[in-house]
Amino acid sequence: MSGRQLPLELPHLPRLERADFLSADANAEALAWIDRFPEKPGTVLALHGPAGSGKTHLAHIWAARLGASWATGGELASFDLADPAWAKLRALAVDGAEFVAGDGGAERALFHIINMLRERGGALLLVGREPPARWAVQLPDLASRLRAAQAVGVGAPDDALLAAVLVKLFAERQLAVGQDVVQYLVGRMERSLAAARSAVAAIDREALAQKRRVTIPLVAEALPKLQQEMFFSGEE
Repeated sequence: MSGRQLPLELPHLPRLERADFLSADANAEALAWIDRFPEKPGTVLALHGPAGSGKTHLAHIWAARLGASWATGGELASFDLADPAWAKLRALAVDGAEFVAGDGGAERALFHIINMLRERGGALLLVGREPPARWAVQLPDLASRLRAAQAVGVGAPDDALLAAVLVKLFAERQLAVGQDVVQYLVGRMERSLAAARSAVAAIDREALAQKRRVTIPLVAEALPKLQQEMFFSGEE
């Protein structure tokens, strides 16, 4: 029997506070907007960028600062905006907001939310992969509102940011790793923060299973397994 053991799977939730966000050239402009939005009452900010670029983290920072409510684009069609709870809404973050496009109910709900927050002097943060001008919105009035929204992009992380994120993620799991391990990973992984989280989780599992330190040989064994897991789960 080998010395390999099955690691106990415990949830490791990402830390999404302001102090946990790592600023870099790719996200500096977006972070500045998140820190000051809204400058005027009744306005809309659209935050866009590739998957794994840190958009959702930025949205959580904003929502925490303003005490904003949270929703996803796919949920909007099911909301009853006549519910008295909506009367208290002053700030809302919508993640995956581009998924309202082409859904008549969701488009109408978003249009009413924009108008409602404008009348109350509230604020709306829309988060998506593309700027709203590229969404295939069918409702002309909503398309007009979205074109008027301020849009700010988040770029894909560069090598320096990826390395800093990896160091942070390993430290959160109390894993001691050398700079050689970090650079090895940076040169071989997908260029996204989501991929960094997945890679560190896979390496942590492998280190626990084999009762080994995190070294380049261990990482070299863990990465192909991670790629296989992502293939079978349908992740990009």
